Amino acid sequence: MRAAALRVELRLPTARSLKEKRGVLRPVVEGVRRLGSYSVAEIDHQDVWQRAAIGVAVVARDGAALEMALASLRRYLDSCLEVEVLDVFRAELEEPE
Repeated sequence: MRAAALRVELRLPTARSLKEKRGVLRPVVEGVRRLGSYSVAEIDHQDVWQRAAIGVAVVARDGAALEMALASLRRYLDSCLEVEVLDVFRAELEEPE
C-alpha cells in the first residue's frame, strides 16, 4: 500500500469576495472527491479572496497506481479554468517493512 498527501496552492483570479471564493472553490473540491478515493479539504488562506490551499490525501495499492491517481488529480486541477495551480507540495508515506 502507498499513500501520499498533497498541499495544493491555488489562485482564484475571478473571486472578488469570500462568498465568490467559496462559489469557485466548492465545485473544485467536490470534483476532486468524485475522481476517486481522494480525501480533500480547504486547509489555508480561508480569509483571503483570491488564494486557497487544499489538502489532498490518496491511498493506492502500489506505487504505479499512486502515480496514476496523482496524475489524474493534476489533470483535473489543470482543467479547472476558474483556478490556477500555483504549487503542489507532496509528501509520500511508505508502508513499514
